[in-house]
Formats: sequence, C-alpha cells, structure tokens
Amino acid sequence: MSAIKKILIANRGEIALRIIRACRDMGIRTVAVYSVADRAASHVHLADESVCIGPAPARDSYLNESAIITAALLTNCDAIHPGYGFLSERAGFVEKVESLGLIWIGPSAKLIAKMGDKVEAKKTAIKCGLPIVPGSDGAVDTLESALSWAEKIGYPVMLKAAAGGGGKGMRPVMSASEMAEAFQMTKAESRAGFGDDTLYMEKLLLHPRHIEFQVLADQHGGVVIFGERDCSLQRKNQKVMEECPAAALTQKQRDDMIEICRAAVKKMGYTNAGTLEFMFEDGQFYFLEMNTRLQVEHPVTEMVYGVDLVREQIRIAQGEKLGYNQGNLVPNGHAIEFRINAEDPETFVPNPGKVTAYNPPGGLGIRIDSAMYAGYSVPPTYDSLIAKLIVWAPNRTACLLRAQRALDEFVIEGVKTTIPLQQKLLQNKDVKTLNYDNHWLETFLAESKK
Repeated sequence: MSAIKKILIANRGEIALRIIRACRDMGIRTVAVYSVADRAASHVHLADESVCIGPAPARDSYLNESAIITAALLTNCDAIHPGYGFLSERAGFVEKVESLGLIWIGPSAKLIAKMGDKVEAKKTAIKCGLPIVPGSDGAVDTLESALSWAEKIGYPVMLKAAAGGGGKGMRPVMSASEMAEAFQMTKAESRAGFGDDTLYMEKLLLHPRHIEFQVLADQHGGVVIFGERDCSLQRKNQKVMEECPAAALTQKQRDDMIEICRAAVKKMGYTNAGTLEFMFEDGQFYFLEMNTRLQVEHPVTEMVYGVDLVREQIRIAQGEKLGYNQGNLVPNGHAIEFRINAEDPETFVPNPGKVTAYNPPGGLGIRIDSAMYAGYSVPPTYDSLIAKLIVWAPNRTACLLRAQRALDEFVIEGVKTTIPLQQKLLQNKDVKTLNYDNHWLETFLAESKK
C-alpha cells in the first residue's frame, strides 16, 4: 500500500486539531471540514485546505456522509480520519468510504458493526476469552423473558440497549417489582434514541471501577496492549478524569489482563486503534464494551508510553508494521486527563458563548489539547468539551500536585467551565487515596448540594 499523502479529517474541535498536528509531523497534508457555525474554528485555519459541508446542526454537516465523502474526493484525499464521535463508528459509512477507493483510518466495517452491537459484542467477547458480567445470552425481548433472566442472574440487574452507548439506554432494576416499568421505559428510550429497542440484561455491579486497555493492531498480525486507564470518576456515565496507569491494580492483575486482551484482539482479527473497556470489582474484570476508534482520553496513554497513537493509526492504515512488540512498551510515570467543559460547574448546564480571555497553564509535564483562543465563540450546537488538560509526573502523588497547580493557572473567561469542579476533586481525600468507584462522583455531587 502506498503512503498516504492527504487526509480529510471528518471531525471538529480539539480532536481535529490533534490529527492535523500528527499529520504535519508526518509531512501529510490535511483537509478540514466545517459547518457554518465553525467557520472561525482553529482546525479550519490550521489545515492545509478546508471545505464547508453544511449548516450548524450536526445532522446536516458532520453527520452528512455524502458531503464529507464529496469533500474528500474533490480535494483528492487518499484517506479519511474520523477522530471520535460523529461518524467514527458507523460501519455503513466505512463501507462507502472504502468502496470509493479511499483509505479508512480505523478498524474494518465488519468489526465496527460487530462491536457496536452490544449483544454481538458480548458473544464475541465470550468467543475470544474475555471475562464477562453474568447476563442474558442474547436479546431480552419480552417482560416475561426479562423477569426470568433476572431470577437466574440475581438482583440487582441492569437493562441495556443493544444499540446504546455514551451512558444512554441503561436502567438499573433492584427488584422484580420494578421490572415492568423499567422494561417499558428502557425499550422506549432505546427506540427513540437509537432506532432499535433491542435490550439485553447484565448483573448490576454495585461498586465497580472502570478500567480500559488501549489496543493497537497492524495488518500483519502485530498486536500490542498498552497499560490501562482508570476512568472511574464519572458523572451520568460520562468520564470526568482519566488516569494512566490504574493505581488500584496490582502488577499481576495488570499483566494478566494485558495477555488476555492481546489474545482476544488477535483472535477477533482486529486492526488499528481501539479500546477494551471493563468493570473491575473485588479483583475481577468484566468486559463492558469495545470502542472501535480513538478515545477522548488517549493522551494519558501517550504521555506514559511516549507513543503518538494518531501517528500509529495512520501508519497502520497505510499498511506498515507496528515496528515494536509488547516487551518494548515500558510505562514511565503517571498521567491524568481533566475534561474541561463549557458548563456550569454545579448544574452542568452547557454555557456556550464568547471566550473573552484564554490563558492555558504551562511548564514541565503539562499538555493542553484544545481548539480554544481568546475571542472564539463556543457554539451551542455541539458537545461542550472545550479543552483537555493532561498532566504527567514521575508518580501519582506528584501528578496530583502538578495538576492542582495547572488548574489554578488555567484561565478561561467569558463562559463558565468545569475547572472549579476539577479543583475540588483534587482536594478531596477519597480522590487522593483512590477510595472511589464509578458511583462516587454522583454521590459527591449530590452531597455537595445539601
């Protein structure tokens, strides 16, 4: 396969900027796409070329498959990089891209479809030897079936949309008396949100941590698994802080899971970047899902391992071998990512508007992934994530101290942000001592309002 010379970036904001920078480091030209609302966005001006693909609503622009493919063909691109979100996990779009002779920088359409369907993903996980949460062996189609499976699994259980994601289409059921209402509500929510009301059921873990493993696999059978990320600090199933490595694990737990994940990825024939996500409770891992794309939190892995994951995605897509094996991946230090959203830090209501002042922190071990600048207007149309602060230090204690300093330095004025929440979290004893699980932040926020 010949080298990629020009890439269309089918995304916006900080991830589009992140991909542009990786391409420039590789001498690859870039084409940005943008909606009318993003005409003044950083990625539009920093790319080599840019194409307007439609009005502000995402469905008319960043989700407009025809407009994006047309832009790629008109600008003579070799490949499309989807970033994350939007079209990154749409198997049908991948098939269209490849049918026109363009290179897709990501896994195959077949794997995206298989791992995007939660029922199929679970079946695949079982076949590939990944530990799973006890649950139904397929779709739960009727209330009678739901009650039967709940009795077998044991309450509490979780009803989940097979086509769900992003924390949506999920509902806990604590007892049989709650099942009828929960079943109907989850089916309706799934149908409205995903166009598919297929549900499945899993045992509800009461105090789990969210641990995930970064995957890279080339087209020649080379597979590596990077050390894990702990993403347990979440609000409404949305990650707030992510760390690498997961300090709560023992070295044996880490090593064992890396080997289990490597074997699974090899068996499923996966290629490019991906993430295997697990719940971790009482020393046991349980497969949650596989994200068939780059993750928002990928920078913490890059900081600890010194590997540019976007560069590796591009290298793999153009047919290159990884050039290293599992033994070459040696972690160095600790990294934490803080997601900074344009939201009220107490109510979490989005707060779009004009950024009147922007002064990011600096110094050793500090990285900012953001498309912000003073004078930029945060649109109300898209996700409220406006910056990612990534902090590295030789160990977790030093990383927490450096992060506090960096957050104190960070100035964003004109819009409300979640920086005050991040500052509070770093001062909390439970966060400092790793005494938290997936539900801790919700409890912390509820108690803060009393």
